Amino acid sequence: MRVIRHDGPRAFLDRAERWLLGREAENNLVLGLADALSRSTQGYDSPLYFATVEDEGEVQGCVFRTPPYKLGLTRMPLHAASSVAAAVAEVYDALPAVLGPVDVARTVGDAWAAARGVRAVDGLRQRIHALEEVRVPARAAPGTMRPAEEGDLALLTSWIGSFLEATGLHDGRDPGARAAGLTAGGVLVLWVDRVPVSMAAFPARTRNTVRIGYVYTPPEYRRRGYAGTLVSHLSRHILESGFRQCVLYTDLSNPTSNRIYREIGYRPVQDVMDVDFSSPLMQAANPL
Repeated sequence: MRVIRHDGPRAFLDRAERWLLGREAENNLVLGLADALSRSTQGYDSPLYFATVEDEGEVQGCVFRTPPYKLGLTRMPLHAASSVAAAVAEVYDALPAVLGPVDVARTVGDAWAAARGVRAVDGLRQRIHALEEVRVPARAAPGTMRPAEEGDLALLTSWIGSFLEATGLHDGRDPGARAAGLTAGGVLVLWVDRVPVSMAAFPARTRNTVRIGYVYTPPEYRRRGYAGTLVSHLSRHILESGFRQCVLYTDLSNPTSNRIYREIGYRPVQDVMDVDFSSPLMQAANPL
């Protein structure tokens, strides 16, 4: 089993894209990221890492990282874990976390922790869902969908900050910059029932798939069907634009969101998780 690091995201896609597209929904993150970075690496630190895990000349998995963020993993044979940890250690002295399919993330996380003398701790667990045909929600909420506008930025900055805190996905990037970037890119939409009551974005796409994210309804507007109705309309818009499927991630600890998306046609594809790492100094301070 060999881990082969490629000379940039374009070279990586030349080698791995066909394999990744075989399971496009579950590999949407790395496909979209590598494609975007093949055009511009602005906003990310060096060194970028894109590698294939191969056996007898055949791709068996992929490993990727855009510092300062976590290491990403696709499905791969579990016995590749020590090779992956060793290869990544040649480039990085430390990692904040790994993200991948549950068994892969745990196995690679344990291998990295053992090699680096840190502690591996289970983090956020998510489920990837895909949709190819929209079902109308049983209880459609009143209102309309519209694109976010510059005049919405103050509200959206607050909502994105709340979304990141609630989901545990805060990675240090400024919520205001995210709101401005998503709005300027035309990939952030609002559900409006006299006033804006819910938001969603579609920030990444692959050949046949668009990923939906940043779905958020402030507490005072919840339990009225706004989020489900918005995602239903946005998903239909994406499919009518010519894409084959929509993908989104849900927090497995939130049964409400999982139920809502299931009702409008999303089906489970794969469970993924973070494995976080704590330093020896942190372990001494927090022995439990």
